[in-house]
Amino acid sequence: MRLLVIDTATQALSVALLDDGVAIGRFHEIVGRGHAEALLPVIAALPDGGRADAIAVDVGPGSFTGVRIGIAAAKALALAWHIPVHGFSALALVAAKAAQTHEDGPLTVMLTGGHGELFWQDFAKDGVTPLTRPASTPIATLAEQANGTTFYGPGADVLVTAKGTGTAVTLYPDAADYPLIAALPSLPPTPIYGREADARPMARQGAAS
Repeated sequence: MRLLVIDTATQALSVALLDDGVAIGRFHEIVGRGHAEALLPVIAALPDGGRADAIAVDVGPGSFTGVRIGIAAAKALALAWHIPVHGFSALALVAAKAAQTHEDGPLTVMLTGGHGELFWQDFAKDGVTPLTRPASTPIATLAEQANGTTFYGPGADVLVTAKGTGTAVTLYPDAADYPLIAALPSLPPTPIYGREADARPMARQGAAS
């Protein structure tokens, strides 16, 4: 079975074509922005144009725009190829990779959020068992509350700088690592934003004023 894995939820653009869990094509680069322009050409450059039997796409949390770009592309390809699509979590993918080198105790994954916040989640040492739900917390607050001495993910260095102590391991979600979480329950191919939308419905705005 071939699986196309798409990850655009962070500054990395990461795509992999897996054949029975083995990567036969891969692209992983820190692009910052520009996912929308680069994603489809990257997929087209994979073996057989990335054609697969199913698609897995990172549904977040992460970049609001990046998450939507990945999901939109995955759904469009799934519709064109008549194949299923499901989601996975950026936090879970990083945690599973981090567990390969993490020495002891629970581990915490941090992703860069918006408005001075970080997305984060705690996992057991195995990197697949969640201990908390995904959350978005102001950096200063998280620096006071976060336990542990080693933190993982694109937002780890921001937290360590705010805390003034600890070790940051900057791991970006890598589509080729998907087999590490393949046994986890699939998520719907809909965005996990991790925080409330900035725009509020008019009714709520009126109630808050």
